[in-house]
Amino acid sequence: MRLLLAEDSRRLRESVARALRRSGYALDTAEDGDEALWLAETHDYDAIVLDIMLPKLDGLSVLRRLRHAKRVSHVLLLTARDSVEDRVQGLQAGADDYLVKPFALEELLARVQALCRRAYGDKQTELCIGDLRLDTAARRVTRAGVPVELTPREYQLLEYLMRRGGEVVSRSQIEEHIYDDLANPMSNVVDSAICALRRKLHSTGPQAIIRTRRGHGYVLEAR
Repeated sequence: MRLLLAEDSRRLRESVARALRRSGYALDTAEDGDEALWLAETHDYDAIVLDIMLPKLDGLSVLRRLRHAKRVSHVLLLTARDSVEDRVQGLQAGADDYLVKPFALEELLARVQALCRRAYGDKQTELCIGDLRLDTAARRVTRAGVPVELTPREYQLLEYLMRRGGEVVSRSQIEEHIYDDLANPMSNVVDSAICALRRKLHSTGPQAIIRTRRGHGYVLEAR
């Protein structure tokens, strides 16, 4: 899943960014509202973590412009203000959730995870395709009842493919949702990740579950 974090405090931005990347999210960051708006208008993010008090263009203005432009990325607002009026104003501007500073990183991660589920129209915490099970709450994967150990990035890739289960997903779609702008677009990072994921899933199940559609991409489905 690909996220945008817009926060002007360098210390907080770097702390939250480390936590999100350790969880396997692809992440772009912005330190002011102008940069946040440009990134949000040019990328398809699964969720946006947006501080209200941004320089150049405040977070609520960024949010209103995104909604006016029909951008549907789910938005979690960060703010130091906790009045009912402030929360109502943020929700009326189009926010999907609201988190007051200071906050626990565990709570932010849980809220981001919930927003990513909503981005795919699914509130369930367990995804199932054939004998493959993915528990998004526990971040646990099993196949035929056998645990499958994945890296955070492999887990995010598998979750994305399972949420698109039965659909052909192109290499460019995977790059857009799983890797940030630091990834080299000319590399074979997607092919390598798919290969590693297939190897781990095949070790606990006899049937291939990720298939290649040549010239089109990949599809995860059970036969």
